[in-house]
Amino acid sequence: MPPFLPPGSAAPAHRLAARAVDVVKTYGSGGGAVHALAGASIAIPAGQFTTVMGPSGSGKSTLVHALAGLDTIDSGRVFIGETDLSTLTERDRTLLRRDRLGFVFQAFNLIPALTAAENIALPLTLAGRRPDPAWQAEVVEMLGLGQRLGHRPGELSGGQQQRVAVGRALIARPELVFADEPTGNLDSRSGAALLDFLRDASRRLGQTIVMVTHDPVAASYADRVVFLADGRAVDELPDPTPETVLARMARLDAPVGA
Repeated sequence: MPPFLPPGSAAPAHRLAARAVDVVKTYGSGGGAVHALAGASIAIPAGQFTTVMGPSGSGKSTLVHALAGLDTIDSGRVFIGETDLSTLTERDRTLLRRDRLGFVFQAFNLIPALTAAENIALPLTLAGRRPDPAWQAEVVEMLGLGQRLGHRPGELSGGQQQRVAVGRALIARPELVFADEPTGNLDSRSGAALLDFLRDASRRLGQTIVMVTHDPVAASYADRVVFLADGRAVDELPDPTPETVLARMARLDAPVGA
């Protein structure tokens, strides 16, 4: 079952966490218009770790933001599960993001005045809910933060802060976690630890993860890689390694006719 769909195709029978069909997104107008997405279609299988890659300007971040309901689209359709985002009001989209999605970005976006434990619980606190103690303990154990829960962000290393951000993304048991260059501000050791955790979250906990990255090594932690070029999903790679990812990227970056 391919993670990207040919334009106009129906969704595959396998359960999907999200999908985009023929999505078009243009920024600006006239001669200065930038066509970020030009009929992009992609399917995200539930319970898998999918990486999205492509040359600079290929539309990978725009596509993930559209899937997450963070950006509106000009045409096409985007689904979270069976929910068509185009049918939702802005308030309903906000509630969907709060209740069903998790986000990990390059910037940690932690609240400086809150402890690690309070930052992790923040999505539930804002929703007027309390964490499930057993689930919270499991997430904290997997993240290795047991001795740091009472510390504020300024007392944590960059890697620890990013793990707190991951815990915050997982604490509400979201259907889908989006990660946009999550290792960009980390050293190689901290980045590898974070990627190990994301892979474990998918394999041990059944968490669906979509990650944007430009790094072939980071991409190799995923179950599969979807490649974008010129605003469309054009290729896929199951069971990636750094070498096979580099080879596919080199093909996408090659001049036309080369």
